[in-house]
Amino acid sequence: MYVLISLRPTLWQDEGISSQGSVYLPNTGRQVSATKEDSSQLTAVIKSEELLLSVVLQDVYSKGIISTAFITNVTSVGELKFEVATNNRTFIFRAESEAERNEWVTVLQDCTRGRHHRSSSMNPGSPLTPDHQGYLELKGLRSKLYTVVSSDKVFLYKNIDDYRIGVGITAIEMNVGNIKDTDRRSFYLTTPYRIFSFIAESEQLKGQWVDAMRNAIGEALSNSEVADQIWAEPSNSFCADCGAPKPEWAAINLCVVVCKRCAGEHRGLGPSISKVRSLKMDKKVWTEELVQLFLVLGNERVNSFWAANVPPSEALTLSSCSEDRRRFITNKYRQGKYRRYHPLYGNQTELNNALCINVQGSDVLETLSLIFCGANVNCSTGMTAWPTPLSLAKAHSQSLQAELINHNLNTGTHYCFLSMDTICIHLFLQYYAVMVNVHYLFFHAEFSRRWCTLNDGTFSYFESDKNSNPNGALKAPEIVCMTVDTPGKHGYENTFELYSESERLYLFGTDEPDSHKEWVKSIAKCFIPAAAEPLLRLSFERIGRLKYKDGLNLQTSKVGWFALVGSTLHAYMEHSQAEEIHLRKLNELSIQQDNEVLVLVEKGRTLYIEGERKLDFAGWCGAIQAAAGSGGDTLSQQQLTETDIPIIVHSCIYYITQCGLTSEGIYRKSGVNSRVAALCDRFRQDARSLRLKEGEHQVDDVSNTLKRFFRELEEGLFTSEDGKTWLSAAGIQDESTKISQYKLLLNRLPLVNRATLQALINHLYCVQRFSDKNQMNLHNLAIVFGPTLFQTDGKDYTAGRAIEDLIQHYTLIFEVGTDMEKLFSSRLIHLYLYSTEPGGHFICTVYLEEKKDTAEQHVKIPGSMTAAELTCEVLDLRNIPVKEKDYWSCWEVSEKEEMERPLHYQERVLPILHSSGTDSHLLIKKHHAMDLMIDYLANKGDASKHGMIKFREEKSILGLGLTSGNFHDRYFILNSNSLRMYKDVRVSLRHTNSNRPERDWPVKNLKTIDHIVESHVALCLHLSLSVCVYLSLKYDGNVWPQDGLQQTRVSRVLPESRHGNVSLIPLRGSENEMRNSVAAFSQDLLAVSQPTNHWG
Repeated sequence: MYVLISLRPTLWQDEGISSQGSVYLPNTGRQVSATKEDSSQLTAVIKSEELLLSVVLQDVYSKGIISTAFITNVTSVGELKFEVATNNRTFIFRAESEAERNEWVTVLQDCTRGRHHRSSSMNPGSPLTPDHQGYLELKGLRSKLYTVVSSDKVFLYKNIDDYRIGVGITAIEMNVGNIKDTDRRSFYLTTPYRIFSFIAESEQLKGQWVDAMRNAIGEALSNSEVADQIWAEPSNSFCADCGAPKPEWAAINLCVVVCKRCAGEHRGLGPSISKVRSLKMDKKVWTEELVQLFLVLGNERVNSFWAANVPPSEALTLSSCSEDRRRFITNKYRQGKYRRYHPLYGNQTELNNALCINVQGSDVLETLSLIFCGANVNCSTGMTAWPTPLSLAKAHSQSLQAELINHNLNTGTHYCFLSMDTICIHLFLQYYAVMVNVHYLFFHAEFSRRWCTLNDGTFSYFESDKNSNPNGALKAPEIVCMTVDTPGKHGYENTFELYSESERLYLFGTDEPDSHKEWVKSIAKCFIPAAAEPLLRLSFERIGRLKYKDGLNLQTSKVGWFALVGSTLHAYMEHSQAEEIHLRKLNELSIQQDNEVLVLVEKGRTLYIEGERKLDFAGWCGAIQAAAGSGGDTLSQQQLTETDIPIIVHSCIYYITQCGLTSEGIYRKSGVNSRVAALCDRFRQDARSLRLKEGEHQVDDVSNTLKRFFRELEEGLFTSEDGKTWLSAAGIQDESTKISQYKLLLNRLPLVNRATLQALINHLYCVQRFSDKNQMNLHNLAIVFGPTLFQTDGKDYTAGRAIEDLIQHYTLIFEVGTDMEKLFSSRLIHLYLYSTEPGGHFICTVYLEEKKDTAEQHVKIPGSMTAAELTCEVLDLRNIPVKEKDYWSCWEVSEKEEMERPLHYQERVLPILHSSGTDSHLLIKKHHAMDLMIDYLANKGDASKHGMIKFREEKSILGLGLTSGNFHDRYFILNSNSLRMYKDVRVSLRHTNSNRPERDWPVKNLKTIDHIVESHVALCLHLSLSVCVYLSLKYDGNVWPQDGLQQTRVSRVLPESRHGNVSLIPLRGSENEMRNSVAAFSQDLLAVSQPTNHWG
């Protein structure tokens, strides 16, 4: 049995020491004895014996190694023994003979001679220069080993402390090694003598270890013959980019020699820009001509072109980080930022001509300058025999010129398309795994590096740039959606996702923003059709193909191309121009889960987006919902109404107008803080879905929610830029000058701020009109809202004075027209009159004949009010007389479903208002088919109807058009009790009891809704006759009041013709004119100009 000690001085940077040797000493099998003085060394030997000694002569890998860099002394001690001392330990060895012992001592002393004076000045740690180091778990051992990859070897240490004192386990020569990648964190290092199974701490670290060990293998197998030749040119001995000594890589088309770290960044540019090759491993590439080209040019001469204008602040150093190197190298070679521009730069014809002339001579630096300043290496020479510069150079025996041109035949193609680039990829292959992880965040460590290409509409990715067979590929027609992620979302600064037709998600990332932008635009251009190309000019977050249906055709799905940009959805639909859908202004946004339909309702239109594929549809739904919500704390980022007012402002103002206009101390009294905070959170999450209801929400809570919103508003209502200017305007003494300044500042506000300010001041104008009840006059409101809107501390009244001015001069500053003044005054008086009535009433908006501002009417509706009473109320308010045969009716209109329903005159109105959504309203107009319906029922003997009708049952929201099937012919029988449906016509009225119907509905539970299309009058009249039978059966023949509407009017006692202490705000004119205006209202409180009766 032998003890092995390995002496490897060249591994530890032993300057001047080139010898290495192994001497085997016979082991006596006895414990080494020591004197009392050496007790500490004895302990070290005993504790380290298993680690340091090899028990088998044939072992290739030692049980211990000692770095000669840390040996401080070697001496002979006792019989056949010698002592090896380091700073921390002393090792005692015994030889078989005196001669062998002396030989060992002599060799070790030669290795350590001259080192004693240097050891004390060393920093903690081994003099070994590591390429990669850290802990790895070796299968079979309980503890992890500290592993160091250096040059062409791998060293194993028990721990980092042993590494620092130079005492290791073994060294693995990588010239016989091979790396095999296994699962996520483990890999094999195989040698002819042993297989080392390592486990890294993470997948990312595993990749780094594998790369480092493969580089070590390459280093071990490399040949320095070419490197020595290239380094013969002195400037080639230093990196062309950072100046590092002995660079072992080169960009053969750029003619620069670079170090390993810079070569990695060159490789990231892609081979269309920089063709990186090794001086030691790619021997076949280095032809005699290429070597001569590098010797003729050299880094110094080449940098006179590439680095002619490098600012000192941007130059690289040996210690520059990877990010700085990437930025510099990208600027230098991709952008050409530092190059020396050729005098002919920008003149393509002259550049090409100069190239053709120059390749006939020996000036290769001029040729390089011409090529990288825009000359076309494939241009026509005008000579039939030598049509290209390459053939011309060969014809003139200019082998170096031909070599340079040959390596740049594809240079410049990266300006047209992305040929190849290094990018990181995470590929999901399992469909359900992708569905689960659509919103899952990935980290830098979970990516694997892949070499990617985009060529002829096919996106491919490879294991590395040396592989010819791709790991996978995506053709343009297979890509249905692309998502551009927010920076840093998945560990990389820039990532994007590709969704395929086969329900797979591909996630790519890069830290280079310019490369990321090129990839996104280039890939999107591949799969977006020419008709939707303008979408590519947008800074989209998501772009792709979706199926949709709109309100014009709900039977057939169409294909559209959509791009999401901020809160706007841009669309190119079939046979239509570009459209924009402002998501924060939607009336409704919902997902119909059963049918996987996203419903977008805006003014006058409903769009149904279908989920053709679950994976990308889920992404679209989430992105659109997020974009439709509040995007931040500024006004423009809120969910908005059609008039550009934040929904939270509109909802609070509307609720307070309805329920709290006369509440004492409104806006001055505090609400319950917890409820106010909860309301703010609800509005912030989705203001569109929150409806404020009397009884459920308290007036003071809502008013404080509105104040808190304005107080916490980022940049404020008046903007941070102009806020102080508004306050300065409040100090102007001349009223006309002050008003003019306010109007000027108002016009400078952004659209949303201007609309919001007008809505709020309009509301406060209304509140102070009821100061006799709510005790909030002009001054009190200004005290509350001045500091709130201007976000000041309220120590002075400047902010309050500005708000007071805005309310007092509302009509002048906001340029409210005369017609609007009259309408607004009518509303105020109407609200005031109804404020004296008992509770339980609701103020609702009803429209006359059509929905528009001038046709709206605010009506106080008690719970018992019927449709006929509401109709008479509105007609009275508008001074419209009811003539004979005028069948004025109340209609429920659904804008979303494009449908309307005439209410039966006995139907109560308030339950309908409570059940309808924001897209519905009540309309008073004439029922033109009523006369025909009454005559039809008068001449008809029995109140029943039967016949064939096309039928389809809606399983989802009304009018969606997405059902289980198409229309089917069914036979229906309507009688006084029920509506029955049969499959065929074989049933007769006499035998209805003996045949079981397919469906049966009680008449009392049915509701009819007409889908009116003006161009199909005959169809509408036919439907009306069917409906009148149903109404006659449901209401026992009572379709219309026998005595007309006159007998159904509500008995309404008007208040006294006086105004009490209501302080009417001055509208226009002098004080006498204002008094006359008030007197005019006293004569007829509800009088307004009577609208034209379009129905005669």
